[in-house]
Amino acid sequence: MNRIKILHIIKSLGRGGAEVLLPETLKLHDQIRFEFHYIYFLPWKDQMVEAIKNANGKVTCIEATNNLKILGKSSEVINYCRGNSIDIIHCHLPWSGFLGRIVARRTSIPVIYTEHNIQERYHIATKTLNKISFNSQNLAIGVSEDATRSIINNIKPDIPVKTVLNGVNTDYFKKSIKEGNGIRSKYGIPENACVIGNIAVFRAQKAIPDWLKAFKEINKNHPEVYGLLVGAGPKKKEIKALVKEYKLENNLILPGLQTNTLAYFSAIDVFMMSSEFEGLPIALLEAMSMECAIVSTKAGGVVEVIEEEKNGLLCDVGDYKCLAEKTSDLIVNSEKRINLQKEARKRVISSFSLKKMVDELEDIYMNFEK
Repeated sequence: MNRIKILHIIKSLGRGGAEVLLPETLKLHDQIRFEFHYIYFLPWKDQMVEAIKNANGKVTCIEATNNLKILGKSSEVINYCRGNSIDIIHCHLPWSGFLGRIVARRTSIPVIYTEHNIQERYHIATKTLNKISFNSQNLAIGVSEDATRSIINNIKPDIPVKTVLNGVNTDYFKKSIKEGNGIRSKYGIPENACVIGNIAVFRAQKAIPDWLKAFKEINKNHPEVYGLLVGAGPKKKEIKALVKEYKLENNLILPGLQTNTLAYFSAIDVFMMSSEFEGLPIALLEAMSMECAIVSTKAGGVVEVIEEEKNGLLCDVGDYKCLAEKTSDLIVNSEKRINLQKEARKRVISSFSLKKMVDELEDIYMNFEK
């Protein structure tokens, strides 16, 4: 039996939500029926490369230093597809999507595009290119109902649009007391201290300044609490400056970019998320699977996951005082915190498992082959 060859195209393989999903889904895919290839363009963003290779994926970097240069790589991608007999192309995020549509026009290879964000938040140039080119592919996938709604309302495409909810490997993302205590010991955090955390790419979307304002309020009333803000990105200097300005250096730890996020999730009691917008954030699902209590803004697909007061707490986007108040409530009310932690894991197991996501993707791939 010949395997169906799938080529994933994505701008980078750094540690973002869409990027993290590629090695995670690969681990669960049926590699007897499918063979997976990956092309990315930013060689300095390669944190997921090793994980993909370890899971038997074939990874190629076609270097391009900016978005327009990515579009100029269509001939190289076409040559790769022909040389490797690619059956289906699966693109992620806009600029890879634009490239995939160019390839679709010049070949007979079916192209699928997964949208991880909402159209309203894209730059006008991105939105315009999306509207012009969107029908030059075979299928669009939204990672949440909100992402799908945004495609339909803003682009009004002629091609089918389907929702495939993001998922998390709940067997892997399980709380480890040992690893959590290891992180606490490493940074001098007492075992019984409450830890407020977030794991994110430091970009505008994540609204980390709001997170810091909330933590400043929390720290003022609960100086015994510690923070773990894990990540890196274009806003790193601004964030470090704010930490210093707010005098949070003694209680807020910035470990930088980390690949072993399981250990850090294990050290976090409350996962506080301040995003302005989201598709369906992988870090949120991972935190829930790791039994972190959730306090988050109502950003995009977050409201499709969190049921208020049942498995998490929600605030309006930009309302850092609400984040501080609801997180502070969980600091003093340990019974409520523990209950939300348990319910968070139950929620992802029942509705957001990675296995369900992989099964749906494989059905899509098989339908293109029929």
